[in-house]
Amino acid sequence: MGSVSPDGAVSASQPLPPPTPSEGRVVRTTNYVQTAIALVPALVPAAIVVGIAVTLVLSTGFHNFGWGFFGPIFNSNANQFGMLVFIVGSFLTAVPALVLSMGIGLGIAIASTTYLPRWLTQFLDPFVDLLAGIPSVVYGIWAFVVIAPIFGLLINPWAVMHLSFLPGFASNRYSPTTAGTGLPISIFVLTLMALPITTLLIRDALRSIPKDLWESGLALGATRWEVMRRVGLRHSSRGIVSAAFLGFGRAIGETVAVAMVIGSVTKYPTNVYDVTWTMSSFMFQILDAAFGNSLYLSALAELALVLLVITLTVNIVGRRLVSHIYAEEVAGI
Repeated sequence: MGSVSPDGAVSASQPLPPPTPSEGRVVRTTNYVQTAIALVPALVPAAIVVGIAVTLVLSTGFHNFGWGFFGPIFNSNANQFGMLVFIVGSFLTAVPALVLSMGIGLGIAIASTTYLPRWLTQFLDPFVDLLAGIPSVVYGIWAFVVIAPIFGLLINPWAVMHLSFLPGFASNRYSPTTAGTGLPISIFVLTLMALPITTLLIRDALRSIPKDLWESGLALGATRWEVMRRVGLRHSSRGIVSAAFLGFGRAIGETVAVAMVIGSVTKYPTNVYDVTWTMSSFMFQILDAAFGNSLYLSALAELALVLLVITLTVNIVGRRLVSHIYAEEVAGI
C-alpha cells in the first residue's frame, strides 16, 4: 500500500530493508527458544506413557516367565503364574459389553440425529455426558447393592428357565449362591461405562454426514431409515469402527466397578452366571498380598504390562480412525 504525504499525494511505500545477519540470528534463536519451551509441556503425556511402560518392565524383574505366563494354571503358592484365566475373564466381560454398548449407542445416535426434534436432543444429549462423569466406584456400589439382587432373584432364574437350551444357560449349572454377582452384572456395568464414549463418537460421525446427502436421498423418495441405512451408516462406518475400538479400551481396562461385582474367584467360568476375575480387577484386589512375594509382584507387573499394551493398541487404532474422520470432515468443508 502507498503512504499519504502531507500535501495529499500518494507515494509508493518503500520496501523494508532486509535484516542484518545479527538480527537474523536473533530471530532464529528466539524461534528456537520458543519452540523448545513449547515442546516441554507437549512432551509430558508421551513421557508419562514411556515412564509407565519402563517402570512396569523394570518391575517385572526380568524373570523368565516365558510362554508359561499365558498358561492355564495359576497357583502363586507353587509359583505357577499362568494368567490365561484373567485374560479370558477380561474378554468374556469386555466383548459382550462392547456389543451391547455399540447397539444401544447406535440406537441413541440414530434417534437423536434422525428422528427426534432438535429441542428434545438438546435436552437429552447432556445426559450421555453425565454418564461418563459418574465415578466408577459409584457404579460399583449401585450395582452391588441394587442391581445384583435383581440379577440373583429375577434375571438369572428367568434365563435358567427360558434359555436353558442355549450353551452355558443350562439350569443344572446355575448356582444361586453367587447372589447375582458374576459375569452378567459385570457385563451390565461395563456396558453402562462404555456407553458414553461409543454414543458420542457414533453421534458425531452421523452428524458429520453432509446435509446434501440426506436431502438428496429424501428427495428421491426414500424414508429416513432408508437414507440412514444406505447412506448414513456407510458414510460414517469409520466413525462407528473407531467407537468400537475406544469403547473396548474403556471396557477392558475398567477396574473398581468390576472388582465389586464380578465375584473375584480364580476359576474359568463354566456358565454365563459364573464368577471369575478380570486382569484389572485381579491386580487391584491382590496387589497388597503380592508385596510379600517378589516373584508374585513381578508377575503382576508383567500382567499390567500386557494390559497396557492391549489398551494402548486399541486406543491408538481408534484415535487414528477418529483423526481420519475429522480430516475428511474438514476437507469437505
